[in-house]
Amino acid sequence: MINFEEELAKFKPSMEIGEEQEEEKEAKITDLTDIMIELMEQKTRKTAKE
Repeated sequence: MINFEEELAKFKPSMEIGEEQEEEKEAKITDLTDIMIELMEQKTRKTAKE
């Protein structure tokens, strides 16, 4: 039978996964909130010019 505690103690994540997580944190990801903020700022600038 598998001893899960022993197997978990042996587990070591691969370097690729750690590197991917760091790159993901550093990447600028545009989501819907960012798009809405940009649209509101554009509208504000357009209104201010008029």
